[in-house]
Amino acid sequence: MNNSGYSCIANFLTSEQLSSLREVVQTEATNRGGEYFAHHGGEVINRSLLGVLGASPVFRELLSGLYRQGTGRTAYSDKIYQVLRCVQGGSGRRESNCFHYDASLVTVLLPIEIPQQGTHRGDLIVFPNVRGVRSSVLFNVLEKTLLQNRLTRSWITAAIRRGWLRPKKLQLVPGNLYLFWGYRSLHANEPCDPAARRATAIFHYGDPHAGSLATRLILKLNQRRARRATAASAQRAA
Repeated sequence: MNNSGYSCIANFLTSEQLSSLREVVQTEATNRGGEYFAHHGGEVINRSLLGVLGASPVFRELLSGLYRQGTGRTAYSDKIYQVLRCVQGGSGRRESNCFHYDASLVTVLLPIEIPQQGTHRGDLIVFPNVRGVRSSVLFNVLEKTLLQNRLTRSWITAAIRRGWLRPKKLQLVPGNLYLFWGYRSLHANEPCDPAARRATAIFHYGDPHAGSLATRLILKLNQRRARRATAASAQRAA
């Protein structure tokens, strides 16, 4: 993770486990009319294999060990923030190229459904480890504000297209497990063919600024934004 920018555990899921998660995604995708959705925690995740994985002592120790390796100390909280995200339909394109830094240091990405053919597969784009852990939460908020807006994101996307910026591009394989420093790495997914589906589970662990008012507000804003995006997609589908 420090050298290449990410680590990958191949064939982390069995074919049966992957099929189980795809059934969950299929049900939710149908309920959402084939449009974008994201679940931040909740019963859909808790009742699935994702809930079992998030509660696994072995998995939790993996994440806590990575946090200690990355910071030299134990995480403020051992809470894992779980997300089930599905990019599909026309609304999915609006959720692509949204470059950002995660609030948590450790990010684990588990692809469930990923297009393997074509040019619009929703590949993961990463500028790995371009910043360190900020000592000031206010500086962190300012940095995220300057980068995580529509104008800056459009500049980054255009610069990549013209070859001025050269991030790492990962073609994700369903069932593999990808780990990277989400707090330190600017990242996004490329657009996905609206006729295809890009479904991933994401596990966030170890917020270096946990407990601060700014962190709590950002978390609430992100969750509110995800609910609005999911609701808007459902309305368009209806």
